[in-house]
Amino acid sequence: MSVKGKAYLAGVYEHPIRKADGKSLAQLHAEVALGALRDAGLTKDDVDGYFCAGDVSGWEGPGTGPFSIIDYMGLRLRYLDTTESWGSAYVVHVMHAVEAIAAGKCSVALVTLAGRPRAMGANTGTSVTQKGLDASEAQFELPYGPNVINLYAMSAMRHMHQYGTTSEQLAWIKVAASHHAQHNPHALLRDVVTVEDVLASPMIADPLHRLDCCVITDGGGALIIVSPEVARTLNKPLVTLRGSGYAPKHTMGGDIDVTYSGAVWSGPRAFEEAGVTPADIKYASIYDSFTITVLITLEDLGFCAKGEGGRFVQDGNLISGVGRLPFNTDGGGLCNNHPSNRGGMTKVIEAVRQLRGEAHPAVQVKNCDLALVHGTGGALPTRHGSATLILERE
Repeated sequence: MSVKGKAYLAGVYEHPIRKADGKSLAQLHAEVALGALRDAGLTKDDVDGYFCAGDVSGWEGPGTGPFSIIDYMGLRLRYLDTTESWGSAYVVHVMHAVEAIAAGKCSVALVTLAGRPRAMGANTGTSVTQKGLDASEAQFELPYGPNVINLYAMSAMRHMHQYGTTSEQLAWIKVAASHHAQHNPHALLRDVVTVEDVLASPMIADPLHRLDCCVITDGGGALIIVSPEVARTLNKPLVTLRGSGYAPKHTMGGDIDVTYSGAVWSGPRAFEEAGVTPADIKYASIYDSFTITVLITLEDLGFCAKGEGGRFVQDGNLISGVGRLPFNTDGGGLCNNHPSNRGGMTKVIEAVRQLRGEAHPAVQVKNCDLALVHGTGGALPTRHGSATLILERE
């Protein structure tokens, strides 16, 4: 069944803050909610469905998670969804909100993300050994001291060995993000960098340099997704979900290949439902926790053949107005914002801006009527969830 026209993304908001020393987690959730509601032309009393993930609790958040947040915001709901899939969660929640609206469970869905990892001292390469001590894999993996960046470095090193990918090619992804971030007044890193700058930055986990890594930021974002009946009452461009797909990837009992992601399954499902191909996409929002994440995801989504990602991203091919596939025109997680270490939300927000024609004029894609959003939640080489959306402006 096609989901096209079943619901519309009517409001988006990205918090401008990047370090929230003076705000609580609940405040951030409320502020992004109000921002998205203002953008849609609605109020909190219109909301009857709420969607969130584990960040509603956070490191310092309310003990009862979503219930404390909806209590704080004073929401009266008919529907609540707290699905957790980490960085892809807020891509998944777009799917779930559309499905809930189509089923008549709610008519105005609010999705919020907020976090304060930077204020709480998180940094690139934060160890994963402090979490999941009771997880089934803990006794087999934790003795080796995995952390976020050395896991992704494994994927990058293997991709280089297997396909001849180079550090220079990975650096082009950061270069493209920086070209876009210079036009975003809220981006944490606004300086344009070169391939040489990336390669000259400190090596964090071979072969990934500091500038291959995403930023750590506080803040958040929110979405408002509404029924067709509500959408017709609002003075907003009609942005709808045309197709979607989700797939987890894990270590599969030892059958481990660290050079691909769950996008090899979620992408084809989204394209099939939407009835389009990668060649039809005008703009792509790709989760960019590290440069290697982008390269592997683009391959797996079918924008190029496996092993051809390095050649696809080099020479500015991802820069708006220059390359064939503009990506992350807000600067992405590599330069702009990575709130609560969950990049899916901001990917949806920038895709909606592009489809509405509301991106910065210097990076706005001409005639942008079809956009792709992809989120990766978890660790690329071990276990994660991949979620893909095809969004269309009617």
